[in-house]
Amino acid sequence: MEGPDERSALLVEKLAAASLMVAAAESCSAGLVADRIARVPGASQVFWGSFVSYMADAKTLMLGLDREKLGAYGPVSRETACSMAEAALEKSGAGIAVAVTGLAGPGGDGTAVPVGTVWIATALRGGETLAEVFHFKDSRNNIRNRAAASAVEALLKRL
Repeated sequence: MEGPDERSALLVEKLAAASLMVAAAESCSAGLVADRIARVPGASQVFWGSFVSYMADAKTLMLGLDREKLGAYGPVSRETACSMAEAALEKSGAGIAVAVTGLAGPGGDGTAVPVGTVWIATALRGGETLAEVFHFKDSRNNIRNRAAASAVEALLKRL
């Protein structure tokens, strides 16, 4: 992907129109959501930044997620995605946040979660946190790219 895609450009446009700043918390997407947003001219007016918290320790240290809760629900779960989005919102000056956590493979993580499972959550300041699960059947990097594209779509739905 050379330049911004149409959906990311629309997201930046809608965020600007709503006077909203967005933050991200990314695990399996490892910064791809941030990249999609930052490619759009004018993104600096609406993009606060992204927490790339790939490992469980990063989720606890960077985002302040509870280690016991993370262990109980697992890194790829609705609860973890929601906690990540809420933490990104709390730690930033953003009005909306998105979180992506999943298992891109090629191997599993020792749990029953199948490769290709991705949870995406959005948190709106003063509003509820919503989460959706995806089951992508693709290569590792295609799963990661599809997760990032789905995160942009999740934000667009919230706006």
